Amino acid sequence: MRTLLLTLFLSAGLIGQAQTDEMSVEGNVENLPVHEYTLTIDQQIVNKAGKDVVGMTINGQIPGPTLEFIEGEYAIIHVKNNMDVETSIHWHGLLLPNFYDGVPYITTPPIEPGETFTYEFSIKQNGTYWYHSHTGLQEQSGVYGSIVIQPKEKTLDYDKELVVMLSDWTNEKPKTVLRYLKRGSEWFNIRKGTSTPLNQVIARGALGAQLKFWKQRMNSADIADIYYPAFLINGEQTSEHPEFKPGDKVRLRVIDGGASTSFWMTFGGEDPILIAADGKDVVPVKHNKTFIGIAETYDYIVTIPQDGKIEFKITAQDGSGTASTFLGSGKIYPAPEVPKPDKIALMQKIAKMKMRMGAPALKYRPNIDEPYKMAENWGMKGEKSMGKMSNMPMDNKVEKPANGMENMNMNMKEGKMDMNKETKMSPMKGMNAFSEYNYDYLKSPNKTSYDKDVPVKEILLNLTGNMQRYIWSLNGIPLSEADKIKIEGDQVTRITFNNLTMMHHPMHLHGHFFRVINENGEYSPLKHTVNVPPMSKITIEFYGNEYGDWFFHCHILYHLEAGMARVVSYGTPRDSRMKEFPASTAVAETDKFYTWGIVDAASNLGRINLVSSNIRNQFNLGAEFGWNKNMEAEFTYQRYLYDYLSVFGGVNIENATPDSYDSFNTTAVAGIRFLTPYLFSLDARIDSQLRPRIGVGRSIMLFKKFLAFGYYEYTFDFGWVNTLPNNNNFSGESLWSAGAEYMLSRDFSLMASYDSRFGGGAGLSVRF
Repeated sequence: MRTLLLTLFLSAGLIGQAQTDEMSVEGNVENLPVHEYTLTIDQQIVNKAGKDVVGMTINGQIPGPTLEFIEGEYAIIHVKNNMDVETSIHWHGLLLPNFYDGVPYITTPPIEPGETFTYEFSIKQNGTYWYHSHTGLQEQSGVYGSIVIQPKEKTLDYDKELVVMLSDWTNEKPKTVLRYLKRGSEWFNIRKGTSTPLNQVIARGALGAQLKFWKQRMNSADIADIYYPAFLINGEQTSEHPEFKPGDKVRLRVIDGGASTSFWMTFGGEDPILIAADGKDVVPVKHNKTFIGIAETYDYIVTIPQDGKIEFKITAQDGSGTASTFLGSGKIYPAPEVPKPDKIALMQKIAKMKMRMGAPALKYRPNIDEPYKMAENWGMKGEKSMGKMSNMPMDNKVEKPANGMENMNMNMKEGKMDMNKETKMSPMKGMNAFSEYNYDYLKSPNKTSYDKDVPVKEILLNLTGNMQRYIWSLNGIPLSEADKIKIEGDQVTRITFNNLTMMHHPMHLHGHFFRVINENGEYSPLKHTVNVPPMSKITIEFYGNEYGDWFFHCHILYHLEAGMARVVSYGTPRDSRMKEFPASTAVAETDKFYTWGIVDAASNLGRINLVSSNIRNQFNLGAEFGWNKNMEAEFTYQRYLYDYLSVFGGVNIENATPDSYDSFNTTAVAGIRFLTPYLFSLDARIDSQLRPRIGVGRSIMLFKKFLAFGYYEYTFDFGWVNTLPNNNNFSGESLWSAGAEYMLSRDFSLMASYDSRFGGGAGLSVRF
């Protein structure tokens, strides 16, 4: 049947020449053993963190079942969608035909409700991989699972193995989570104890550092965005594996399937032996306390002690939670604790560096891509210009191996690795605040460099973001405004990631493995996902030998949904089976409108503010009703020119006379809104009566959950339209308000304020 279908596609001329070549290879499968699976995706009530919520399961479980293959087999995987929404499956790290990569509307049709889609491809590799939905935020709800591919012949000495799937879990709807990120709420940091209120900053002597961050329009050194009530290992917060006996050598296949969480991994007992990364073998090395970025995989061999069990522990990068699994039985060999990051100390360290933070996530002219100019204007200063990438290592340069690597005894002639002379890695040289996040302990057992005569194309991608409006982009351009990254076949593409944000970004390229250039030069490791630390640069490179368009994105799910992605294109014809599924549908997913609001009910006033916003456009509706019969309402449309500057126009309605609802003035308004250094919101406008007005506001978290806010505005009237009393040439009116808010929960706050129009009062604020 497979051969018949392939023949029909080819004879009908439904695919381009490059695709025809690939399908011909895939079509030659008559002699390959077939391994077939059926995965059913459904919505079910689950409880992962103490509350029954609707999750998405695969074959009734979270995570989904492990798919096991042997290198050289042919995979047939039927994915049935039992939900009432579209879904998809991406085979993360697998080399397969472009059409089956699983990104809906980019490479693969979406799986409609009630439909089944069949993926077919040859298994061309071995190692530890995983699969997950690439539709919206479904991965966060449970649509993920592991893949284990055994080599044709065993090359490592171990007795048993265990898949270890790491993940994070929220009881909230993922779209609600993203909506709260879009509105700029501090609640998630407050809830997990990672906020930095001003009283703590001052007590630590860090006010100068805080002022530097505010000057560059940043609140603090953000580590992770979201509060999670639970972190999971194979779907559980804690678990036991007594089936492993003393002396067993166990291969742990660790996968970070988190939607938004990278982890520190630590092991009890003897240090584990790291043997593979992202499915590729590395020179074995003893390595405890390993940082695993989202979507990465690491394989270890651990030995079960004779008199107890070892703890494998994961700690969320921001220290907000842990999970553990225990291997063996008897007394516990605990894993080392990882201390919680000190954000205030980190702010102080960063403030001492010579850098310019706050690179724009949204450019004034997105059609003009100037990455080198952006790199010169932002980030670390005092380095050589990046104009020619002079500070990037070249892959034909042999660099000194990392400490101890030259002592590794690799007995590859017999197809086995001798792990009797492993050694620990030395720390990375240098005093950079993020120096512990590096890949220098990873060394390929074989040379990975390319021939010097192969042409090289260099690309610089600045990683950019805006936490106030939660927009993430590359070179200041989100996916919805970006062109494809053009790749040429039969040449090396060298990409440098220059992270201009305070967050880590695990960057994943579909359909390819790339070299991550590190201290091991020609033996730099091959990976499919690379974690880029804050204010740091990492260079990757790959040889172009695939056809089609491939997705390329940050694997923090919410960063992807907020625009940090690109399509990498070889410029070959699109598969004609995708004709009914325009790529613009996937691109539009990153530019959706999100709507939120707040209602204040107080003894002096009632107030409502509604906002509906996508990346460039925003609609605002606000109304204030004082119990002393003062009222103002306004509707505006706002267009963002770049991150911090927007223009707007709309209609304002307010009392014609104070303390009375007898008459109202209706005026058209237009102006600009600007987020200034030190995070003041500025509103400068003029109305249809030619009265200029300027307003400025700010809120500050003074204590945990306790915020103070203030606003001042002044309206000028020069008599250009109105007749001023007493033949004056000028009159003015000022309004102001100040108050405080105590956050009870994500949605409710106690508030008190004094307003020059409405007087003083207190009440309740409700966010939705």
